Amino acid sequence: MITFFKSPDSHIIAVQSKEAFTSSDLEKLTWLFENATVVQEDEIIGTFIGPRREMITPWSTNAVEITQNMGIDGILRIEEFFPADAQDDHDPMLQRVYARLTQDIFTISKTPDPIRYIDDIASYNKSEGLALNDDEIEYLNGVSEKIGRKLTDSEVFGFSQVNSEHCRHKIFNGQYIIDGEEKPSTLFQLIKKTSTTNPNKLVSAYKDNVAFSEGPIVEQFAPNESEKPGFFETKPFESVISLKAETHNFPTTVEPFNGAATGTGGEIRDRLGGGKASLPIAGTAVYMTSYARNDASRTWEQNIPARKWLYQTPEQILIKASNGASDFGNKFGQPLICGSLLTFEHTENGKEYGYDKVIMQAGGVGYAKKKDCLKGEPQPGQKVIVMGGDNYRIGMGGGAVSSVDTGQYDNSIELNAVQRANPEMQKRVANVIRALAEADETPIVSIHDHGAGGHLNCLSELVEATGGKIDMSQLPVGDPTLSAKEIIGNESQERMGLLVEEKEIEHIRKIAERERAPMYVVGETTGDMQFVFEQKDGERPIDLRLDYMIGKPPRTIITDTTNDEKYAPVAADATQVYKYIENVLQLESVACKDWLTNKVDRSVTGKIAKQQTAGEIQLPLNDVAVVALDYRGKAGIATSIGHASMAALVDPEAGSVLAIAESLTNLVWAPLADGLKSVSLSANWMWPCKNPGEDSRLYRAVEACSRFACELGINIPTGKDSLSMTQKYGDEKVLSPGTVIISAAGEVSDIRKTISPVLVNDPDSTLYLIDFSNTDLQLGGSALAQTLNLLGDATPNVSSAAYFSRAFNAVQTLINKGLVLAGHDISAGGLLTALLEMCFANTKGGLQVNLNNVSEKIIGELELLFAENPAVLVQVKDTKAVEAVLNESSIYYAAIAKPVEERYVSVGYNDFKFKFDIDRLRYLWYKPSYLLDRRQSGEACAKARFDNYKNQPLQFSFNKDFSGQMSQYGISPDRKPSGVKAAIIREKGTNGEREMAYALYLAGFDVKDVHATDLATGRETLEDVNFVVFCGGFSNSDVLGSAKGWAGGLLFNEKAKAAIDNFYARPDTLSLGICNGCQLMVELNLLHPDHAERPHMLHNDSHKFESCFVGVNIPKNDSVLFSSMAGSSLGIWVAHGEGKFKFPYAENKYNIVAKYNYGEYPGNPNGSDFAAAGICSDNGRHLAMMPHLERAIFPWQWPHYPLDRKATDEITPWIEAFVNARKWIENK
Repeated sequence: MITFFKSPDSHIIAVQSKEAFTSSDLEKLTWLFENATVVQEDEIIGTFIGPRREMITPWSTNAVEITQNMGIDGILRIEEFFPADAQDDHDPMLQRVYARLTQDIFTISKTPDPIRYIDDIASYNKSEGLALNDDEIEYLNGVSEKIGRKLTDSEVFGFSQVNSEHCRHKIFNGQYIIDGEEKPSTLFQLIKKTSTTNPNKLVSAYKDNVAFSEGPIVEQFAPNESEKPGFFETKPFESVISLKAETHNFPTTVEPFNGAATGTGGEIRDRLGGGKASLPIAGTAVYMTSYARNDASRTWEQNIPARKWLYQTPEQILIKASNGASDFGNKFGQPLICGSLLTFEHTENGKEYGYDKVIMQAGGVGYAKKKDCLKGEPQPGQKVIVMGGDNYRIGMGGGAVSSVDTGQYDNSIELNAVQRANPEMQKRVANVIRALAEADETPIVSIHDHGAGGHLNCLSELVEATGGKIDMSQLPVGDPTLSAKEIIGNESQERMGLLVEEKEIEHIRKIAERERAPMYVVGETTGDMQFVFEQKDGERPIDLRLDYMIGKPPRTIITDTTNDEKYAPVAADATQVYKYIENVLQLESVACKDWLTNKVDRSVTGKIAKQQTAGEIQLPLNDVAVVALDYRGKAGIATSIGHASMAALVDPEAGSVLAIAESLTNLVWAPLADGLKSVSLSANWMWPCKNPGEDSRLYRAVEACSRFACELGINIPTGKDSLSMTQKYGDEKVLSPGTVIISAAGEVSDIRKTISPVLVNDPDSTLYLIDFSNTDLQLGGSALAQTLNLLGDATPNVSSAAYFSRAFNAVQTLINKGLVLAGHDISAGGLLTALLEMCFANTKGGLQVNLNNVSEKIIGELELLFAENPAVLVQVKDTKAVEAVLNESSIYYAAIAKPVEERYVSVGYNDFKFKFDIDRLRYLWYKPSYLLDRRQSGEACAKARFDNYKNQPLQFSFNKDFSGQMSQYGISPDRKPSGVKAAIIREKGTNGEREMAYALYLAGFDVKDVHATDLATGRETLEDVNFVVFCGGFSNSDVLGSAKGWAGGLLFNEKAKAAIDNFYARPDTLSLGICNGCQLMVELNLLHPDHAERPHMLHNDSHKFESCFVGVNIPKNDSVLFSSMAGSSLGIWVAHGEGKFKFPYAENKYNIVAKYNYGEYPGNPNGSDFAAAGICSDNGRHLAMMPHLERAIFPWQWPHYPLDRKATDEITPWIEAFVNARKWIENK
C-alpha cells in the first residue's frame, strides 16, 4: 500500500509499505518529513512530476534506509512528487508526468525480456547502436560457427562494450598509413616510448586503472580496528603516487549534470581500483564548450551565429556539468583543487570548429602502499565480490555509443547510454576499501571498478587469468523489469568488484555492514578460462571462452592524407591595446573562475596545501595544486593542467609541445623532490577522427608529444582517448578542435615552500621575466587572436627540450633556496594578463614595468604583451643570487618591473607608454564569472558577490601570546597515549572525519573512530569517552534535510539514544559539531534544550554549496573551547549547503562564539542571522559550528596566512580550541 504525505509547499511524499503504519510509525514519519501531513485519501488529484515507477531513486534508497535506522519496518520505497507547474521540464530518463497519484504509481506490469539468440548480428548491431565494424561482425559470426550455436544478445552486446573504441583504443593501437606511407609505430607505442626511455620512478604504467610512481615514506593515520570502534594510530609506509585523468565527453554533452558527475565518480573509482586498492586525495576538472553567449558585448561570440543546439546550450552545459562534478566531489569528500576552462568556436576555410561535443575531463592524484600497488595473480577457487548499489536500466551502451559521433544515433539510444550518480553510495564502498587498504595485510587479490560495460567488463577483468562463473541470482536488482542483458551490461554507478580468498569473506562483510555498504558474493574463479553468467534457472546468458569475449579482431587500419589548413595571420593595431586587454580578460579561458571554485569543496581531507584561490580577497589564480601526503605537512604531490588546442589547429606538433609546456610552467611553483624528473604526465586525446586530414594531424600531434616528453626526460604513463569528437546536425557537422590535455603530477619535497602568484607589495623587490621558449614571440593560437576571430599563421614553440629543462630546474633551484616571493606563468592572455593577475588578489599596490631590456631583437608591442610563448614571472629580493642561478643555467631573463604604491600597471616600451587601471580591469575580468554565477546562485547573491568580494579582504588578529609553536601547548605529533579519550562520530556520507581525528590527536587526545552503526548495535556506549565530535560531510546525502536522517537514527534507536543521552547527562563531557555535525546538534536540540523553540539550519541564501576561506571573529564568550581565544580574528574554511543559522529569539539569548567578519554575502556565506558561524550551550561545554576549524590548524592549510609568520609558525591559533578541551577534561 501507499501512504501519501503532503508538505507545506504541496510536494507529495509517497511511502510504499507492506502493511498499514502504526500510530507510532506515523509519528516518526511526520517528524522525519518535517511539517508534512498525512493525506487520508488513497489517491491525489492533480498533475505531478516524479520518478519513473520502474526505477527506485538513490533518494529513495537513502530515505528507506533512514526509516530502517529509525526502527520503522516494512517500507519498500519512498519517493517525492512535485506539482507539474513547479518544474517546467523533466528528465525523461528518470522522471515522468503523472496525471494523478494513485495506489498504482509504483506498480510495474513489464516483465523482463527473455534471452535472445541473434540470427543476424549486422542487423542487431545497427538496431541497438553497438558501433561494431564489419571486421568485428565477421569475427563474431566466426565465433558463432566455432561454438556451434547462435550468440545471445548478452554476448553480442557484451562484446561490443568490451571491445568498443572507448575500452580497447583501436585507433591508438591501429596501423597508420599517412600519405601512402606506413608509419612504423602505433600511437600507443609512441606514448609508451616515453616510459621505456625515461622510467624514472615509475612502478606501474599502462596495465592498471592508474599509473603509479615511487613516493616518499608516508605516515598513515588510521584506526587500529575496522570491524568495530578502534583508536587512531600512526604507522610509516613506503608509498607510491597515483595519477589519472578520464574524459566523459559524450555523456556530458547529452546530459551534463550526471554525465560530469559520473565522470568524476568513475575517475575516483579508477584510483580506488589501482593495484590492490589505492586511495584518492584530490581531483581536477576541465570543461570545454562552445561559446556561452551571455554577453552581447563580446563581438567575437556575436560574429558567429548560434546553432540550434542538439541537446543543451553551452551555457547550460557549463553550469550543469560543473554542478555535477562539484556535487559528486562534495558528497564523496574529494576536494576539486585544480582545473581549466575553455570556450571556443571558429569558422574558416569552410569548416566549423567548436566544442559542441563538449570536453569534460575528471582527473586526480592519490597514493597507495608500494607493497600493494600491483595486482595479485588470481587462482581458481577465489571469490568474486561486488560492492555498491543495485542494477538499473542505466548507461546501456555507454561505452559503444560514446565511441561514435554524437548525433549519429536516435536520441533514445544516446539518452539510454547516460548514467546517473549516487556519490554517497560510492563513499560507503570507498570506506570499506580504505579499511582493507590500510590493514597491515590487505585481503584483496585484485580490484576493478564498474565503468563502461558494467558487470561484464569489470568481472571479466577480475577473472581474465582464470575464467569465472557468476551467479546472477546474487546480483542486486533494483528494477525487476531488467533482462539478463541489462543486468549484465548496465552501467549503474558506484560499484567495485573485488577478488578475495573465501576465508576473508566474513571479515570484509563485517566492515561492509559497519559502513552500511552493500556487499554481494557473486561468483568465483574457475581455472577453465570460460566466462559464465548463470541464472537461477540454469540458463546462461553468457557462456563463452574469455579469449572469444575479449577477442582479437583484425587490427584497425587508419588511412589518411595530410591536409594542412592555412589560416589568416593575426592582423591587429597596436593603438588598440586597451580594447584588446579588456576583451582578452573577458574570455572564459582567461577570466575569473570564481563561479567554478565557489561551489566545490577545496578543503576536505585537511591535506590541501594549495588550491585555486589566493590572496587577501581569495581570487582563483593558482595554476598548481598541492596536497600533503600526511598530516606531517611536508611531503606531498603537485598537479597541474595544460592544453593549447587553438595553437594545435594551426600546428598540431606545436600544440602538443605547448600543452606539455603549460602544464610544466604551472607545476614549477611547487618544489619537486627531483626537479623535472619527478614529473609524470597523463595525456588525454580528444580528436575528430575520420574527418579528412584529422587522423594525420593526430598522428603528428602524438609523435611530437612523445618526442618532447622523451627529450625532457619525463614519461607519460597514463591517458585516455576520445576520438569521435564530431557533432552532427543532419548533413552538417561541427568539429571539436583536436585537443590534448596534459595533466602533470610529481612528488613535492616540502609543500610549505610552494609559491603563490600574488604580488608582495615590497618596493625593494624586482619582477623577472624568465623565458622557457627561446623562440620568436608569436600571436597564433592566442587569446588575443581568439577575440579577433582569428587563429593566426604561426604559433609559439619551444626551441629545445634541453633549454626548457634548464629553465624549469633553474626556477626550482630559486624556490628551494627561498629566493622567490611570488611567481606566475605566462600563458592564456600573455605577459600583460600575467602582470595584472599578480595584482588582482591585492587591494593595494601596482607595478611599474619597463620592457626595453626584454630582448635585443625588435619586437612588436602586441607580441610582447599578448604572445603566449612559455615563460614565467618571478618576484625576488636578492637579485644578485637570482641572476647567478639563471646565468649558470644559461637562461634568458630580464628584470622588468618593481612594485609601486599606485594602483596601476604602468608599462613602458620604447615610445609606447601604457597605464592600466588594475581595479577597472579586474572588474572586467570578474564579470564573466558573475554572468555565469547568476545561473547558479541567483541574481541577488551573484550581484552581491560581484559587488562585495573586493571590499571584504581577509584580516587576521592573533592573541599576543600566541607563538605559533607546538611547544607552547606541550604537544607533538610524536606522542604517546594520554589516556584522555575523544571520539569522532560519523554516519554514512560523513567525509571530514580524518582531519578532525588528527586535530584531536595532535592536541593530545586518544581518538576513537565511532560509526553510527556502532552506537545502534551497542558496540559503542561512549562510557569511556569525555569528548565527542560529530564530523562534517553529507550524511545520507542530505536526503530529507541535512542531518535529519542522522538525527533520526540516534533519536529512534534505543541503544544509540541511550548512549547519547547518557553522555550528555554526565558533568565531565564536552561535545563539538562541525558542519553536518553542527546541523545534527541543532536538529537534536543539544544546545538550548530549555528553549521552547530551537534554531534551524536552512539552505544557504544562494541555494547552493558554498566553498570559501573566510574570516571569523571570536567575541568574548564562556565556551570551554573558545573562551581563551576571545578577541581573535582568524581564517577558516567553509564548505556547506545548509549552513544558515535561523534563530527564533534575540541575539542575547544565544552564546554566539564565532561570527563571520562581514555581515554581507559572500563574507557571510550563508546569510546566517547575526552573522553567526558557531554557537555554544549556556554551560559552555557543547559547541556547534559550521566552518571547519579542523582544516585550518596548520599554516599550510590556510590559502592566505600572515606573511610575517608563515615561515616560522608550526600551527595556527585554532589548535588552542582542542588543547583547551583536553585540559578541561584533565582538570575534572
